[in-house]
Amino acid sequence: MFQNTKCECGHQNPVGTVLCEACGKPLLEAEAQTNEVLEMRYDGMARRSQRSNPNIIDRIWNFFSSVKIAVYMIVLTLVGSMLGTIYPQESTFLNMDPSVYYKETYGQLGHIYYLLGLSHTYESWWFILLLVMIGASLVICSLDRVLPLYKALNKQRIRKHPQFLTRQRLVYQGSVEEAPEEWIKKAVTPLRKKGYRVHTQGDALLAEKQRFSRWGPYVIHIGLIIFLLAVLARGLPGLNLDEHVAFPEGEIKKIPNTSMYLKNEKFNVEFYSDDEVPEQFKNLNKTVPKLFETKVVLYECTADCSDPSKKPQLAEVARHDVRVNHPLNYHGLKAYQFDYDLTPTIRSVTPDLVNTKTGEVYGSLKVDMTDTQRNFEVGPYTLTVKEKYMDFALDDKGVPKSKSPSPNAPAFLFHIEGPDLPEKGMQYLYFVKQIDKQRFQQDAINRQLVGGELPLELEVDSMDKVDLIQSVSYLNIRVDKAMPFVWVGAGIVMLGLVMGFYWHHRRIWIRFDDERITLGGHTNKNWFGFRREVAGILKQMNLEVHEKSLDNGGNQA
Repeated sequence: MFQNTKCECGHQNPVGTVLCEACGKPLLEAEAQTNEVLEMRYDGMARRSQRSNPNIIDRIWNFFSSVKIAVYMIVLTLVGSMLGTIYPQESTFLNMDPSVYYKETYGQLGHIYYLLGLSHTYESWWFILLLVMIGASLVICSLDRVLPLYKALNKQRIRKHPQFLTRQRLVYQGSVEEAPEEWIKKAVTPLRKKGYRVHTQGDALLAEKQRFSRWGPYVIHIGLIIFLLAVLARGLPGLNLDEHVAFPEGEIKKIPNTSMYLKNEKFNVEFYSDDEVPEQFKNLNKTVPKLFETKVVLYECTADCSDPSKKPQLAEVARHDVRVNHPLNYHGLKAYQFDYDLTPTIRSVTPDLVNTKTGEVYGSLKVDMTDTQRNFEVGPYTLTVKEKYMDFALDDKGVPKSKSPSPNAPAFLFHIEGPDLPEKGMQYLYFVKQIDKQRFQQDAINRQLVGGELPLELEVDSMDKVDLIQSVSYLNIRVDKAMPFVWVGAGIVMLGLVMGFYWHHRRIWIRFDDERITLGGHTNKNWFGFRREVAGILKQMNLEVHEKSLDNGGNQA
């Protein structure tokens, strides 16, 4: 059905326009036959979301341009955020298996929490999707409204239709004794003194000030969009890192997801003496550290960084004594002192391969706990590491597993090939610690694997062949290159709030019909202050009027 949107003033308006873009006359019959105050949110301009026969793209546009839908998405995001705070997130753990931790710590509810994926809420696909949808809603909502508003405010006509003026919330009608054009010229001075920009056209006038405040909500939207993009960018590789990493004393270790390496040169800890212990710590019944610090050296990889067969070439870039609240800071990479462990742990062990019958030693092999070599040649024998268990345990079915990545009970399953062995070789389970050999009955397990007496075994006959780590320093490594954009977005949001709250867009239209004046006024907030201001301007023009009579319906004959 064809809709005629041409106004009586001759201006052809787009379909969906409520008020004529030129003169402001209501175009809809229902609007034209009532005396209610006009809806001036977008000066009656048509918006894309108001199309009468929307296609699929328009329907998507309408979905995201709906404020109601945006509120629903924000509420869902807030609910999801709250669910993520019920129990600690996985990202806060250090050397813990989440599939075991939640059930053991919080019972069945904790296990359900983990199974539902709430233990990593803020990295989950649905939470990120909600943020993306909110961002899309902000963009489309803004475009759907800001373009018509800009068009309406940028092409304002000075002379407006009488029905447009009399249906404003602030209205004055009366008679003047002076010639209309002379009166208009005199009105320019008091309006400009109040900060208005005044435009005249014969016996018509438009005065406007603080239009920029109308863009406040959209400036807020821009800030929120930048904020959301920065938050989403933190999930991209290289832009954000927040991990707790163990650095054994004396070792150089690669910082995950970076080209940087960090060496724990020396870890120092000082404890309070009995006389120095602060009052708040005296009831703890344990030794309280007075100071603990890690002397670190930061390296940057310059060559052979991604080739596992070659040793990376490192260049020293920084040194720092990392203490609590005194992190290493190098070009946005920060290393905070988080925790420490003074329990000696095994770095590597060098056992001998021995013939169990003759006692002959064929040679030795160095087994590193972290960077474990896979293949060894010892005399006439070849040893291959098939499995590595840093914290050996048996599940309900008796299958070996590792409870955690910490070397609490390290064990290695070797496949050995060589003379006097079966054609397919033999399997041998080796426990590094003597206590674990007895606890898990290493000899019995190996006899079962071989199917009889062992022809070979691995032995350590001296503690000189055991390399111990005396301490481990846990550092919190942080990289957040997106954070400056988060602050920029927050700053733009504050700018938009200030624009919208502390300034108000005010407009005054005046037209004469013979000697009869009609004034209409509109503002987006603070109507009482606007009404008082208009009454004061009229008083300077020798028109005594009580400010309350300017409310829609007030008439001074």
